[in-house]
Amino acid sequence: MALNKKMLKEEETSRDTSPEADSAADSSRKKVKFEVFGEEMLEKGVKLSGNSGRVYLPPDWVGHKVKVIRID
Repeated sequence: MALNKKMLKEEETSRDTSPEADSAADSSRKKVKFEVFGEEMLEKGVKLSGNSGRVYLPPDWVGHKVKVIRID
């Protein structure tokens, strides 16, 4: 985690600070595109679970790798 924070700080300091670059950076932060290959896809809402969130998946997915992308 510390390595990721360090990489983000280095990226921020190396970024162009002109007004044009700032407005382009702000608009690109809102949405990004992911291309993922997989077997199945579900769209579900996240439910509150204590101090975090939870998404229930089908039992046949147990033991498999999944990726979660927040879409809103």
